[in-house]
Amino acid sequence: MSKLNSFEELTVWQLSHELAKEIYAITQRETFFKDYSLKDQINRSCGSVMDNIAEGFERGGNKEFCQFLYIAKGSIGETRSQLYRAFDRGYIESHEFEDLKNKVEHISKQLSGFIHYIKIRSKRREIH
Repeated sequence: MSKLNSFEELTVWQLSHELAKEIYAITQRETFFKDYSLKDQINRSCGSVMDNIAEGFERGGNKEFCQFLYIAKGSIGETRSQLYRAFDRGYIESHEFEDLKNKVEHISKQLSGFIHYIKIRSKRREIH
């Protein structure tokens, strides 16, 4: 992997950014919009994924970066749980739920793989 200059270059950040936009659009629907608590919580948790990736990257050290990636991984799990609540309440259709759940699970796997990669690389040298 070549040297990364910004968090925007990270595929996992790009995927989480796209997910955050998609979740936001869904929460603007009339039925979902009225559930202020869930709407706010799911937007915050999925936004937290991309924000923690960015913040960890900007810290500069691999140890701190991994800590923030673990936080992002927790946030993506929280988002997945909230998707179940949104589906159970009828705010999203079955096909939307499955699509979003697949995206969330993919991001979670990406984060796990990236954490593993950084830990291996940091034994040799800094990632960025």
